[in-house]
Amino acid sequence: MSIQSLILLIPAVLFAISVHEFAHGLVAYRLGDPTPKYQGRLTLDPRAHIDPLGMLMLVIFRFGWAKPVMIDPRYFKRPKQGMILVSVAGPLANFLSAYTFLLAIGIFPTLFSPRVGIVLYQFLLLNLHLNLGLAAFNLIPIPPLDGSKILGGLLPPRYGLKFEQLQGYGPLLLMLLLLTGIISRILSPMIAFLRFLLFSLPHF
Repeated sequence: MSIQSLILLIPAVLFAISVHEFAHGLVAYRLGDPTPKYQGRLTLDPRAHIDPLGMLMLVIFRFGWAKPVMIDPRYFKRPKQGMILVSVAGPLANFLSAYTFLLAIGIFPTLFSPRVGIVLYQFLLLNLHLNLGLAAFNLIPIPPLDGSKILGGLLPPRYGLKFEQLQGYGPLLLMLLLLTGIISRILSPMIAFLRFLLFSLPHF
């Protein structure tokens, strides 16, 4: 990886993980849980959200994770539905960020000189792909990813309880998928679907 690529990649990674975790914390706080505020997670400052290993994975593989926001669903009026909303918030924030970068690609690079415009285009495109990748990765229904919480909340109570009992095996399974490369086969169609949705929205 070139120095220029690394210079562009690091701020893009920091933004993607920060907006993701900030969205989790903000929705939880709006639903009545003060925990994210007490933990200092209601901020876009990446220092509050960085997980070193997760960031390294994002830099190398373009998907990874941040330090999870601690949520206490007992504060929610409807804990099950609240957890689904909180879990959806992170991937949705990344998807909306990707859409914002898509709109920016149609406007800003043309306002600068060709050399600056090309670099800016590359940076905006990198942000778009990173946010889509992070959204897709977190929608995988394997603990501790957001997709597992969404699925667990949607399952009938009997099956939801059984699914919860598998939580402890999630990180091991996730690591196995990462090491074997199978995760890419899972992510590719998910990213393709999110990209289809993204480009279906109005843009320049």
